[in-house]
Amino acid sequence: MGTWGMGHFDSDAAADFAGSLDDAPPGRREEMIREALDFAARTGPEEYLDADDAVMAIAAAALLAAQHPGGTPVDPVYGPDEPLPALPTELREPALRALDRVLAAESELLELWADAGEDEKWSAGVRELRATLAGAE
Repeated sequence: MGTWGMGHFDSDAAADFAGSLDDAPPGRREEMIREALDFAARTGPEEYLDADDAVMAIAAAALLAAQHPGGTPVDPVYGPDEPLPALPTELREPALRALDRVLAAESELLELWADAGEDEKWSAGVRELRATLAGAE
């Protein structure tokens, strides 16, 4: 899984996503975040959601949540180094749907955490992220 912790950027896939954001032109960063959220949000409940796609959706949601009151700052080591634009509040809805999908059946990431016996602890962090976004004004 290339994961060293339960933080939203504690995996190779999330760190790579942050690096891709850093490498992208500033005007493309919002679009990349939107794409990561939309992909997971569009994946139907009967479709299998790949772990890397789930990780990128969680990382994108964490970037959005960090800009809202009460949001947790993004990991300064593995998160993006380059500044992000102010992300539009309209991204909250796909972020919420993406997080719901990550926690649903047919989610490889959830299965991997369950195999490690840490699914409850890990999913609590994702639910906390979701609550921040759901409560954002």
